[in-house]
Amino acid sequence: QVQLVESGGGLVQSGGSLRLSCVVAGSMFRILNMDWYRQAPGKQRDLVARITVGGSTNYADSVKGRFTISRDNAKNTVYLQMNSLKPEDTAVYYCHTNVVIVDYWGQGTQVTVSS
Repeated sequence: QVQLVESGGGLVQSGGSLRLSCVVAGSMFRILNMDWYRQAPGKQRDLVARITVGGSTNYADSVKGRFTISRDNAKNTVYLQMNSLKPEDTAVYYCHTNVVIVDYWGQGTQVTVSS
């Protein structure tokens, strides 16, 4: 069983920064690829960033150069550092992983960027 708990969302002005955290309960973190997704009101849930077990990363074009995903295996935690935030980054952000064919999601954390 894998449980994901996000934190770090909030309200920030345009141009500001936030760091999201996702703690993964259980002993499997070291062998999990980890993702951050986001979902704005009325829109689909989209992949924002991914980090593999080996530390390789990739990003949605809309966040490249502004967001950084990282992981700390000693703390079972994946992070999303978000800089130069824009109003269009406003969404609920979700931590995600999968084990074989089973998807696991956190409860989500709201990020609101005011103009």
